[in-house]
Amino acid sequence: MQSYTNIRTRFSWLLLAAIAMASCKSGPKPPDVSHISVTVSTQRFDSALFTIDTNHIQPGLEQLHAAYPLFLPVYMTDIMNLGAYSDSSAALQQQLHLFLTTPDFRQLEVAVQQKFSNLSSVRKDLEQAFKYTKYYLPAFKTPQVVTFISGIANYGAVTVDSILGIGLDMYMGADFPPYKMIEDLPAYMIRRFTPEYIATNAMQVLHNQMYPATSSGTLIAQMVDAGRQQYFLSKVLPYTPDTIRLGYTKEQLQWCYDNEQMIWQFFIQNNLLYSTDWQDRSHFLGDGPATQGMPEGSPGKIGNFVGLQIVNKYMDKHPETTLQQLLEMKDVMVIFNEAKYRPR
Repeated sequence: MQSYTNIRTRFSWLLLAAIAMASCKSGPKPPDVSHISVTVSTQRFDSALFTIDTNHIQPGLEQLHAAYPLFLPVYMTDIMNLGAYSDSSAALQQQLHLFLTTPDFRQLEVAVQQKFSNLSSVRKDLEQAFKYTKYYLPAFKTPQVVTFISGIANYGAVTVDSILGIGLDMYMGADFPPYKMIEDLPAYMIRRFTPEYIATNAMQVLHNQMYPATSSGTLIAQMVDAGRQQYFLSKVLPYTPDTIRLGYTKEQLQWCYDNEQMIWQFFIQNNLLYSTDWQDRSHFLGDGPATQGMPEGSPGKIGNFVGLQIVNKYMDKHPETTLQQLLEMKDVMVIFNEAKYRPR
């Protein structure tokens, strides 16, 4: 008969092994950023906009412009597409009047105010992300956070100079009825319209502002560039699940890990790595429910996953490289060549 002591010893070894495996899987512990001072304040542009007296649009616009001189023109022209901004433009005032008096948009604003009556959790998440960003990129300046609604025009996060805009109507929850009434919003996008995506989307647009991606070059170069952004997100959002950062479901992410070698061979065998065709970039880096040509279970934007694995491999081989140095590298092909990515 096996003794209790032997059983306990074996259990202890199994427990230690399990802890070691979990530690290995979770990667290095994030750095301590508690000493970094960051304060996030939020301005409710969405609320201020709907306080405009619809019988006196021009003075309301003037007051709003005084409070939001940088954001208001961009909001009117680029986000709402109401035309070139001018508070004295009769056409713009007419369009804004229509927006502010449309019952559906008024109801949307009420729903947003109810859902996000308290932004403390949003501020907390952004504050933590900004601390990590400042830790890795000391010159980073905390942006002013401005919230808005776009009438569900798919503007989840935008940057305007030193302003980070958060489109709250794009985070109302996957079960928010108005989403399903819009034909242009497919289910794979709607499932990401939840508050847990706010910090990820915010850090993505801030990364794009600091390190704009090139619009040309080979597919592999663009995948590595996308991988650098994902690596950046993993550092400044260390407690955010990979599924959120990549935008995949748990099943899709597991499919990628289970089929990593096959995915890589797909690019090799189809001579895609050095393609400069914009359609290939759209096909493998653009959003979608799946990747056409790959087996069932594949996610869209599969190039982001491949790019991240390449960058991870490069950083494993170059632990002395800082995040800032990685992001500032001009020739991304150095990353690809030195990573020697060969999944097995």
